[in-house]
Amino acid sequence: MTSELKHETVLLNEAVDALVTNEAGIYIDGTYGRGGHARHALARLSPTARFIAFDKDPLALQSAEKLAESDPRFSIIHDSFATLSAHIEALGLAGQVDGVLLDLGVSSPQLDDAGRGFSFMSDGPLDMRMNNQAGQTAAEWLNSADVDEIAVVLKEFGEERFAKKIARAIVAARDEKPLSTTAELAALIAKANPSKEKGKHPATRSFQAIRIFINRELDDLQLVLGQALSVLKPGGRLVVISFHSLEDRMVKQFIQRKEKGDPVPRHLPIRDDMVKREMKSIGKAVKASAEEVERNVRSRSAIMRVAEKVA
Repeated sequence: MTSELKHETVLLNEAVDALVTNEAGIYIDGTYGRGGHARHALARLSPTARFIAFDKDPLALQSAEKLAESDPRFSIIHDSFATLSAHIEALGLAGQVDGVLLDLGVSSPQLDDAGRGFSFMSDGPLDMRMNNQAGQTAAEWLNSADVDEIAVVLKEFGEERFAKKIARAIVAARDEKPLSTTAELAALIAKANPSKEKGKHPATRSFQAIRIFINRELDDLQLVLGQALSVLKPGGRLVVISFHSLEDRMVKQFIQRKEKGDPVPRHLPIRDDMVKREMKSIGKAVKASAEEVERNVRSRSAIMRVAEKVA
């Protein structure tokens, strides 16, 4: 049943418009999810095109395998996009890829399935793993980490102002009884967090931070950006959809560095055409339209950046 939970693909047309520049090309989707972007792109591609997707989530894998059975152009790799270059090199496709799409964050089916433990809106086991068959759960970490470690995660990954206070409350509560459900964690955070932001649950930042930490989301993003550049061919596109400032800042700074080129000594006589620039930005950052936000409130924080490999 959980595999059938509804998923509304964010920036569907905008992302595929930016990604597909060659209808016979080779494309990679680093975050298949439920295949919204993949299916839309495949509809625009020729019979000789190739589309390779990655996903850590076993339920996403089930959905992708059905698509692979019906479309020979499509294949799925059950792994993190942080391993992208190793898989693409093994396929002999490095430097031949026309586009890489990364739709970051958590998908609607993951959020809406209480059993995955991502949401504070419904009660479920405190899991939060995108691959729920491997790795440490949120409960296991929260019940063993010390106050300082928890506080650092909440502050760095959730930009939570009351990180230390919340961390102390978590440790005090678990000393009485180990944390095991999303509802008890959300209630605990709400009680410890004096902030009352309009329209935002007090546990929003903390749940985001814990999820990012458990899934190594920023570490994996840092790894995949350079790998995406290495597998693209000149003229190939990198399209990234972010959902919070930490992700978007990382993507923006990566593109800026590759656009500016390697730093050179200040007074070294060097012509502009001698500077090695690897990417160029394509257009401005794109956000969801008012119509899309009205239809899918989760799209309101989405921001898409596009860059093209030039060398």
